[in-house]
Amino acid sequence: MGSEERFLLDVGLKDLPFPIRALSKVDPEGQATIAAISLTARLMHEFEAGWIDRFIEVVHSHRDRIGTSTLQHNVIDYMKALKATLVKATFDYPLFIQKQTPVSGKNCLVQVACACSAKAVSVEANPTVSFRVSVPCITTYPARDSNSGGGLLGQLSTVVIETQSRRDVFAEDLVALVDRCALSPIYSFLDRDDEEAVIRRIHSERKTSVVMVDEIKTVLAADRSLDFYSVRCMNFGMLHSYSTVIGTEKGWWVPSSGIECDEP
Repeated sequence: MGSEERFLLDVGLKDLPFPIRALSKVDPEGQATIAAISLTARLMHEFEAGWIDRFIEVVHSHRDRIGTSTLQHNVIDYMKALKATLVKATFDYPLFIQKQTPVSGKNCLVQVACACSAKAVSVEANPTVSFRVSVPCITTYPARDSNSGGGLLGQLSTVVIETQSRRDVFAEDLVALVDRCALSPIYSFLDRDDEEAVIRRIHSERKTSVVMVDEIKTVLAADRSLDFYSVRCMNFGMLHSYSTVIGTEKGWWVPSSGIECDEP
């Protein structure tokens, strides 16, 4: 048997729809949602089509709350059941976050995209678990200032925060962080007074994506429970057919952050 038949990379399944209960700060049982599950394994023997059925069987055996602690255990079970030398499991799912509108204080639900993944290379070593959330918000179009004709202009931005931590990271906390640092959060609905307040802020206050990303990084850099973090921001300006991107991560030096990080 040749080495090509004995050593296969990334054998598995992708985007399997599956009901889960995702980790939620406000719901101890987890929020019910639908995940797209991707599971890959490195197998040191000849691959057979029946292995895909085994993959799905293993996924069905874990219907508990998906979070850092549960996924750490689950991915080791995947590795043992599949007799693999490496396993990576990723759960992509939507989560609904409750927000209050800025003036009327009404509750509304906003959907954010989340992903929780775990990678194991040994049944003895702790798997690497990461969490990612994508948060829409509004920032200031950087080419505008208060002296420009027509005043300031807003743009839609999406902040993607990825973390690796020794404890559970809650989507609600990361969304709240972005909302505090952005020019304005995104809401699912606004009444007339809310709309006027948001529009007034967009045209009177300046908060670019550069400043916002630095503020987010400053908060994350102060959290010593995070082994890794990255912040990426995509900006969808109305005046161009392309998007701009800015990002930073743990270990990069950002002059205005004011945080001295003694870890790489």
